[in-house]
Amino acid sequence: MPPPRVNKIPKNEPATKDKMGTLDVPLKFLDQDYQELQRTSIKNKKRYVDDKFPSDSSSIDPKKKLGLDMEQIKWLRPSKIVADPQLIVKGVSRFDYSQGSYLGNCWFLASVGALTFQKDVMDQVMPVGQSFGEDYAGIFHFRFWRFGKWIDVVIDDKLPTIDGKLIFVHSKTSNEFWPALLEKAYAKVCSSYADMHAGLVSEALLDFTGGIHVCFEPAKASIDLWSLMDRAAKAKALMACGTFQGKTSANTVLPNGIVQGHAYTVTGVFKVTCQGKPVRLVRVLNPWGTGEWNGAWSDKSSMWNKVSEEQRSKCRSLANDGEFWMSMEDFSKNFEDTDICCLSPDFLDNSSECSWTSTCYNDSWVAGTTAGGCLNNKDSFWTNPQFRVRIEELDKACTSGQCPENVLVSLMQNHEKRHRSEVSNYAIGFSVFAIPPEMKDEKLPPKFFYRKRPVEDSGNFISTRHVMRFFKLEPGEYLIVPSTFNPNECAKFRLCIYSKSESHKRNKKPEMTYV
Repeated sequence: MPPPRVNKIPKNEPATKDKMGTLDVPLKFLDQDYQELQRTSIKNKKRYVDDKFPSDSSSIDPKKKLGLDMEQIKWLRPSKIVADPQLIVKGVSRFDYSQGSYLGNCWFLASVGALTFQKDVMDQVMPVGQSFGEDYAGIFHFRFWRFGKWIDVVIDDKLPTIDGKLIFVHSKTSNEFWPALLEKAYAKVCSSYADMHAGLVSEALLDFTGGIHVCFEPAKASIDLWSLMDRAAKAKALMACGTFQGKTSANTVLPNGIVQGHAYTVTGVFKVTCQGKPVRLVRVLNPWGTGEWNGAWSDKSSMWNKVSEEQRSKCRSLANDGEFWMSMEDFSKNFEDTDICCLSPDFLDNSSECSWTSTCYNDSWVAGTTAGGCLNNKDSFWTNPQFRVRIEELDKACTSGQCPENVLVSLMQNHEKRHRSEVSNYAIGFSVFAIPPEMKDEKLPPKFFYRKRPVEDSGNFISTRHVMRFFKLEPGEYLIVPSTFNPNECAKFRLCIYSKSESHKRNKKPEMTYV
């Protein structure tokens, strides 16, 4: 018998109805108003001091996990580090910075590398009009997308140093400070610098864009991944990738130069002609700012002597800057996953005859009512929130696009913990059921799930913030059921459905039924 429940009007209405939390009206993180705080600082002729992210050990490493000697650390404003501090020197570039040696946040910096390619997105994250010149008051602000809402994050410009040098991310140009200030703002969102230690590039890519995220395993991808990456690059997507973890958690450098358990930025794709045959290449950047692949198509590879002078001069670089080329075949062997995040899903197919539509919902799993667990839990699975999607039949011009998949489902959980390191993500996933024509207008009873198997699902349930799946559905009506693996696991979630058909609608939850 299913657990008792109260039949209420669904709370998970489309999130687009609320204007608060948009880029135009971002939420004030920790209720701090940048404009007001800046005006007050200028009026009082005092540089801003952020009491909600203080210049002490609580903002660096409250649980003492990084092994830093806090007595050595001094928080300095850029003007105390160099004589002529600048926010940006000669534009923003992926080569501007190097990762600090005390913090394992390559996942964040690999995403920053991707961010530098897209000026419009960078301007969203780092609003224009900020500098160390006119109206400087020691205050800056940055914007991030967090679980469906844009937030505006205020910081002062005091930065942790040892012997006058930045201990975390630092610019290769000594008087440029946008990387360090961006990292500080994100550390504040996470609650401390130490809370940024270890993560997935998908987290930062989404937080920079609020876009559509897809992830593929290059060695197992059923689609033409290089072509998808090529379309994504042309659509101004942000891309990153991660290597396989070694036998330990250490970032071991392999003989071929690749670092195990490490995040990289994908900075380009290009096709060259080598001895009359096309070769598909991928360009990759190590956020350490040094350390490169040394195999075929690397900086000093003899393969470059087999292409035209025009292609060689366009692609090849001999600088030891952490960036290198490799063939798609070697890329697939050395990188475990590839993450792509774009503001529009159109790159998924790149057909002018098709347009992708999307609907996003915010909802929650509540113990005893809507947290039914996965399909293994037959008596409670039906209580999970349910969403209907209708897949329309497409004309031949649309279906002849570059990929047969016509649906992308994205599921993100949110625990709203102040400290990022304290978040313990549940194993989450979703199941997709075909709804028989005779039941298209009915509420689905619990017994429906006893005898029906999903036509698609998200794969194995995994303990991560975000899961997605890109697949093909035949025309018809379907039910998407997101869930945690175990019953009674409580969390908020955000479900987004992208498809080539236009009719998504929310399915009312089934009334109380006994079986």
